[in-house]
Amino acid sequence: MLVLRGRFENFVGHKRLHNPQKNRTAVDKKTAIIISASSDIGTAMSLRWLQRGWNMFGTYRTSSLAVEALQSRGAELARCDLASPSSIRESCVTLRNRCPAWDVLVLAPGSQEPIGNFMECAFDEWEQSVIINFSSQMRIVHELLPSRRLDRAHGPIVMFFAGGGTNNATVGSSAYTISKIALIKMCELLDAEIPDTRFVIMGPGWVRTKIHDATLKAGVRAGANYNRTAEKLAGDEMTPIDHVLDFCDWVETQPRRLVSGRNFSIVFDSWGSEELANLLAGQPDVYKLRRHGNDLLVRSTMGRK
Repeated sequence: MLVLRGRFENFVGHKRLHNPQKNRTAVDKKTAIIISASSDIGTAMSLRWLQRGWNMFGTYRTSSLAVEALQSRGAELARCDLASPSSIRESCVTLRNRCPAWDVLVLAPGSQEPIGNFMECAFDEWEQSVIINFSSQMRIVHELLPSRRLDRAHGPIVMFFAGGGTNNATVGSSAYTISKIALIKMCELLDAEIPDTRFVIMGPGWVRTKIHDATLKAGVRAGANYNRTAEKLAGDEMTPIDHVLDFCDWVETQPRRLVSGRNFSIVFDSWGSEELANLLAGQPDVYKLRRHGNDLLVRSTMGRK
């Protein structure tokens, strides 16, 4: 779990810190909305961009030290329960009123529950996971996309988070996995349908955040993933949150033709390199969901009527 105490010591008493960029007009600053700004990654991202003088907006589900810290620094947050369509609508109305034009929209919610094989899960819980991890995020995009700002050089950008299971079967996490795969494909579809906006999805790898608590709590129901998660958290191979933020900073500055509609691996892809830029410029299918083996044992169509 991300330790936030050090970041928040200056926020005690809700005193606003001096902002060296306070003389910049609001219209000159970049503006971002982070859904689940109270999550570990969302909080760290908000703090970084607030420090740079951005206008920050977002949502949270329950009050916390992180929420109080972000609000004390100047972020404007609205309560949002992703399991409730009415709560989503209310929070989006609030965000549209407070933030009439945004440059960056980040969707950072995620829940691995329910943990367990498909037939062992209560279907209502399984379905709710798909709603939280996929459908509700699409509802928010549908509500907020009309407020995007279109006068920046590269246009607005929407960022999603991917998960495991794209190239294998993540046993015991079917609801979470299928939701993340749906987000990957939806990112490509949105890119094809809305050419004035960039849509990017990123796989952060193993990051030390609260999302792993569900697996640890599940115990034997998590199967082999329990031991794997425990070993990862005990080791030193986790992706630093700052590395995730560095990727977001990089992708936010990239042109649509290179990054939009693609699923990036923060850990393994050589983002930021000239070699990758050249590859992406000439390969529209790279980092997208595709069927493997289309060129193997192809049935001949000769002579068919």
